[in-house]
Amino acid sequence: MPFNVGHQSSIPIKISSLVKTKTNSDELKVGVCDLMAWLCLLMILSTCQTTWALDTRSESKLSNLTRELLESAREPEFFGWLKRIRRRIHEYPELAFEEDNTSQLIRSELDSLGVEYNWPFAKTGVVGSIGSGLQPWFGLRADMDALPIQEMVEWEHKSKNNGKMHACGHDAHVTMLLGAAKLLERMKDELKGTVKLVFQPGEESYGGAYHMLKEGALDNVQGIFGLHVAPEIPVGTVDSRPGTMLAASGRFIATINGKGGHAARPQDTRDPVLAASFSILALQQIVSRETDPLDAMVVSVSFVEAGQAGNVIPETVRFGGSIRSLTTEGLVFLQQRVKQIVEMQAAVHQCTASLDFMEEKMRPYPSTVNDEAMYEHAKQVGEALLGESNVLLAPMTMGAEDFSFYSQKMKAAFFFIGTKNEAVRSVKRLHSPYFVIDEEVLPIGAAFHAAVAISYLDGHAMDTQ
Repeated sequence: MPFNVGHQSSIPIKISSLVKTKTNSDELKVGVCDLMAWLCLLMILSTCQTTWALDTRSESKLSNLTRELLESAREPEFFGWLKRIRRRIHEYPELAFEEDNTSQLIRSELDSLGVEYNWPFAKTGVVGSIGSGLQPWFGLRADMDALPIQEMVEWEHKSKNNGKMHACGHDAHVTMLLGAAKLLERMKDELKGTVKLVFQPGEESYGGAYHMLKEGALDNVQGIFGLHVAPEIPVGTVDSRPGTMLAASGRFIATINGKGGHAARPQDTRDPVLAASFSILALQQIVSRETDPLDAMVVSVSFVEAGQAGNVIPETVRFGGSIRSLTTEGLVFLQQRVKQIVEMQAAVHQCTASLDFMEEKMRPYPSTVNDEAMYEHAKQVGEALLGESNVLLAPMTMGAEDFSFYSQKMKAAFFFIGTKNEAVRSVKRLHSPYFVIDEEVLPIGAAFHAAVAISYLDGHAMDTQ
């Protein structure tokens, strides 16, 4: 029970026993010190009681908020609207920076909701705004682009754009954020600040987040939250972790030039195939022999292009792949060593080499790092929404996300939201042509987005006054 500071009888203190009536000055000092100690204890216990009461009221308020949001998003009319939007986007997937129809759909839905927005950012990006327009500003992010994959799932809403598929769940991300917009718009007069709805293009390898930031789409935004579907964890669960969560990632293409010729006369050639082969083998030793085994790094060569004829040594070989590290500094190290090794191996074989890290076209991603306070905030919201046992600690992985660019500029939290459900075959991993999601995730994601934003504004409104 909380300590009742309103009644002196809770701790029976006889003042006369603390302050002696004797005139001895030393005894009097001791008595006064004892009295002060008891008064300090009373003040501490009073503060603890007040804090406990405030925390209890705060938890109760958050619990009520999340329950109301989720119940609203699960109403048949609302849920049906979410499913229709997701299926329309799924049927017409668009690749990075080509999301014109998806962007138009988003703007149409925002118009119908009465939500103001600005566009275009990074060609097709949209940023909606709900609330007072005053600080604090808090961002909710969804990526829009699809993958160059042929969908193999046979269902009524299969992709109608040949060779393109929402195999990473971005159709669900857009839908959940539009759902959050609908929930937030209903409460716009109660928001203690402003929510920015960030619909971002080009996440898949092209760093759309970087371009959104470069064009000022998130200027003055103090914090941001993002969700990504996860077929590894069940519907009704979420996971994340404080600090480093996802790897920094970059691409490279190496071109080795030699001297081609007839395969019967190798002495007349400078064989780039041999140089490339030694380079690829040497690259594998960076991680195994040059880095701390406890520092996770990856060097993967994923393609090789050379000649086509069996009796001709080609003049040129191209190969490339990806490099990854859990730190941005580690990625820089890998870039330097890949360049050195390929150039040196080419020189050993009397060839020349050039490296392209595609830093403009496919900008390297920094590691995704969750701000610990923002992570704790979103975690508490998730626990109120789904129950403490359904908010899991995610392992660090070598996957990458351009949400990392936001985490470099502001306090950020990135969470995975479960879609696994064997009953609807929602078990295939991301980027699979057989990828399916359980649409029950849509109202959960919408409510989670909205609750994180509302409670953030509630907690930070005083900071700006």
